[in-house]
Amino acid sequence: MGLIVLTGASGSGKTAIAEAIAESYPDDFAVYRFDSIGVPPVDRMIRDHGSPEAWRRDKTIEWMAHLAKVAHQGKPVLFEGQMRISFIAEAAAAAGIDGYRLLLVDCDDVTRAQRLTAGRGQPELADQNMMNWAAYLRREADLHGCEIFDTSKLSLDHCVTHVLEHLRK
Repeated sequence: MGLIVLTGASGSGKTAIAEAIAESYPDDFAVYRFDSIGVPPVDRMIRDHGSPEAWRRDKTIEWMAHLAKVAHQGKPVLFEGQMRISFIAEAAAAAGIDGYRLLLVDCDDVTRAQRLTAGRGQPELADQNMMNWAAYLRREADLHGCEIFDTSKLSLDHCVTHVLEHLRK
């Protein structure tokens, strides 16, 4: 099964990488974005799932069940989104997925703030909460033995090439 999962905090580059691959290789890879399902307001997440974290866990499980079916059709799959690594592992196990590769797409805090502020025009995301989330994901990646792909000083082309190497294995 060819499934590559990119996770990371906002501003890390995961979406830019996935979009570049989808645009340049539409016939070679199936590319999915977690947020394409829409992100409901926090009050609805709490009402329907108990908390925003529970919503994200439930949706990760649903996504992985869907991606298991897609990946079995033969085309390599790239999936990106902000997900806890433990949720991905749980969801993959529940969907019977083994052999997937998980990359934490990361960058330093200065680069993240720059990308979110100047690049995306979302300075409100370049706060301490986002930096703490990125640090949490780094610790979780270390704990699970996942590759941490630091995009801080890399061009988008270099990042795409790196992810393509994983997709083509």
